[in-house]
Amino acid sequence: MNHLRPTITTSPLPAGRGCVNDIATLALDIPLFPVDRLMWLDAVAAARRAAEVRIGWAAIFLKAYALVAGETPALRSWLAGRFRQRLATSSENMAVLAINRGDGGDDRLFFARLARPEATPLPLLQESIDQFLTRPVDEVFKRQLQLEGVPGWLRRTILRWNMRSTSPKRVTRIGTFTLSTLAGFSATNRFHPTICTTSLSYGPLDGDGRCLVTVIADHRVLDGVAVAKSLARLEEVLATRIATELRNVRAAPGEAAA
Repeated sequence: MNHLRPTITTSPLPAGRGCVNDIATLALDIPLFPVDRLMWLDAVAAARRAAEVRIGWAAIFLKAYALVAGETPALRSWLAGRFRQRLATSSENMAVLAINRGDGGDDRLFFARLARPEATPLPLLQESIDQFLTRPVDEVFKRQLQLEGVPGWLRRTILRWNMRSTSPKRVTRIGTFTLSTLAGFSATNRFHPTICTTSLSYGPLDGDGRCLVTVIADHRVLDGVAVAKSLARLEEVLATRIATELRNVRAAPGEAAA
């Protein structure tokens, strides 16, 4: 009989795992549930291919979902307070986009904040996303790096306080919704931790232009029917307003779609 005696090594958590672990831990206290919709996005895909400027799917979904949230106050709301709970609603959207970037040889998850994506032209929205992908990490994610530098117990206290706050700063710090996708890796992450009321995710398009789109929602604020209706409205917005904007995108002199 073989006696396995493996050698075990330990090491500090990789840089950036602190915030991610805290979000995952805090999300355990939220009754999250996913709602899926299989969308036909062939017309949107065709308009995107024809655009003179490269527009990524993340920008497309961010703007479309923000437009739906603008029509649906519950998508901009969250449960505030601890002992005397009430519903807080923001008049503005703040999208939080999960971005994977290499840092010091390791992949790290960063959270990019994009204000009022519904009112931002798609080329400008894409430009903002590109800056988060290319500019120095310590420049575009300074606030997140500062938060990761404080002790874990204090970081969790800060996050928990902001989650329950009714301050306008809650919107800029936590966001009103998040978007996380692995479509660029030909995969889906239809259920992931979030401390926002909703989180949007989408998978890769198949050969027929179909795409599985998921909204993860906080059951304390939203029921399944409301989320399903929001997904149906999202498909309408993508096929109409977003597709029309893509068809009208024009490149600046000397600029072309990649």
